Amino acid sequence: MTDAVAGYAALADRHLRRVAAENADAVRAAAGVVVDVARAGRVLHTAGAGHSLAGVLETFFRAGGLPFVNPLWHPDVLPLNGAAASTDAERRPGLGARVAADAGIRAGDGLVVFSSSGINPYPVEIAEAARAAGARVVAVTSVAASAAAPLRAGRRLADLADVVLDTGTPPGDAAWPPDDPRTAPLSSLANALCWNLVLVAALDAEPDLPTWRSANTGAPADHNARLQERFRALVPSI
Repeated sequence: MTDAVAGYAALADRHLRRVAAENADAVRAAAGVVVDVARAGRVLHTAGAGHSLAGVLETFFRAGGLPFVNPLWHPDVLPLNGAAASTDAERRPGLGARVAADAGIRAGDGLVVFSSSGINPYPVEIAEAARAAGARVVAVTSVAASAAAPLRAGRRLADLADVVLDTGTPPGDAAWPPDDPRTAPLSSLANALCWNLVLVAALDAEPDLPTWRSANTGAPADHNARLQERFRALVPSI
């Protein structure tokens, strides 16, 4: 391992440990939202655009994940469907509101929005629509990056959230080399950590929460099939 690789590994380790420590209260609060949604038999929607869609994928139909998660997305905000166009799409007013309306977010639901900057219309509109519907909103965002970014939607995601999980990623996201960051973004690592911290805290509070199992293990073959049948009506993407 080169000195640079070891240096970045140490930097990432310190960053993730700091994220876990500084978000301890917010993790418990976000887990409370998850448990309340589960107990009410409602839906936990998740949203993001661009590379924050990696956070959405982490929440959906994943071994160890929750079967009542409904992923919100639109082809226009997927970089694999046109990278430059996806950046334009998340800045386009109206798209997030339309996606939220199509999802049918209701009172008693929850929403988790992944967005490092939290300033573009797409994530902000989805959060606004969820709040208007009476759903509780959890933001997974970087407070520092958001404060440094231009305000494109009139409001910041963090200002709309009931719970803010601060990923602590720097403006621009890249973290290496420390004196001139040009590569190795931290947001995807921090997003995944925050979500998994919430899962662990939620399961600790409610041990009977249903979870998906890996299809590539010796788990009972009908476990996931039963969950699919149970939650298909609530989560069309299943």
